[in-house]
Amino acid sequence: MLENRKVIITGAASGIGKESVRRCLHEGASVIACDINKQSLHSLKQSMGDCYDLHTYHLDISNYEEVHKFFVYIDEDHADIDGLVNNAGIYLAKNILDYQVNEIDKVLDVNIKGFIYFSQMFGRKLMQSKSNGVIVNMSSVSGVEGSSDAIYGLSKAAIIGLTKSCAINFSPYIRVNAVAPTMVDTSMMDTIPDWRKEEYLSHQLIDKPVLPEDVADTVVFLLSDKAKHYTGATFDINNGGYLR
Repeated sequence: MLENRKVIITGAASGIGKESVRRCLHEGASVIACDINKQSLHSLKQSMGDCYDLHTYHLDISNYEEVHKFFVYIDEDHADIDGLVNNAGIYLAKNILDYQVNEIDKVLDVNIKGFIYFSQMFGRKLMQSKSNGVIVNMSSVSGVEGSSDAIYGLSKAAIIGLTKSCAINFSPYIRVNAVAPTMVDTSMMDTIPDWRKEEYLSHQLIDKPVLPEDVADTVVFLLSDKAKHYTGATFDINNGGYLR
């Protein structure tokens, strides 16, 4: 489905990002996997072996200079890039009343500014050459319905707005869509308060947990030509929860 495609994936060394890397490679894409955890990137590379076209790059997506250097590397070594999955994010599982200023900055820097930096530089590159491409942004049900962690919920709501605006700004060359999963069975889920888990689950119509590979399947679809008529859209993966 993704033959001859070359995709950047951030937050690639764990959870949804890791599964998205695997799914994209299995579908024939070349992948540049980015993460702040160098050891986890190494483990990802080792686990995939030499059968796939996987490149890894260690960086902090919230650091503008590091992102700029990364795109210099992209221009030099992967000029034919045509896909971006903005996935990296953090969740501190805190009440807004307990947040410290540095913690607010950290969440917004990673969950919003990192997406902006990558979208800007990817968009500029493809728009200048009038090349076709795709951006998939990882939002959350928290961005649609709110979160017990208000700063995280705010950041994920911002990604939905960023998605719509970039879809306008980058047309007709770059399609931009968002994915908004419910709780996914990753390490991040361990930090969600039990009462909030129960509330999310009580709204769901399908009694099956959403796994990282389920979200990755949607990412692959949106990157592919099968989604050629979708842009500016948000894809809820929430087992039918919160229907309006």
